[in-house]
Amino acid sequence: MAASKPPSSPAGRASAFIEAFNALDVEGMADCFAVPSVILDGLAPHVWSGPTAPRDWCRDALAEAAHLGASDFEIVLGEPTHNTITGDAAYFVAPAAMRFKAHAQSITQHGATLTLGLSRVDNDWLIAAWTWTKGSGRGVGDLASK
Repeated sequence: MAASKPPSSPAGRASAFIEAFNALDVEGMADCFAVPSVILDGLAPHVWSGPTAPRDWCRDALAEAAHLGASDFEIVLGEPTHNTITGDAAYFVAPAAMRFKAHAQSITQHGATLTLGLSRVDNDWLIAAWTWTKGSGRGVGDLASK
């Protein structure tokens, strides 16, 4: 679900990414990224980079979720703690919560952080680097250790 008009701010791009994530719109998520891009996550192999990084991360995350019986993911962002623009670069950080189901049990991970490094390309803010820092509560990775 790519936006018809590019977001006018880094926060707008973060919102578009979260909307696509919550809708499980792989192409919509990928459209939020610069090419190439980098993703750092707690999920092995932990680092995805290059022109297909968003699609590769999504493929691996969905495979791990299916393997662990996790589904129905939803991220909610809080107010940004950093939203800084310097020329054609931006740094966006926001607290987040992620809800999902694991074997039909509802789980909420509080206190997570979404961090984005963005680049302005042709007046469009795109994610150049993305990381999710797990908060308190159980995350998908914790299901594997049960």
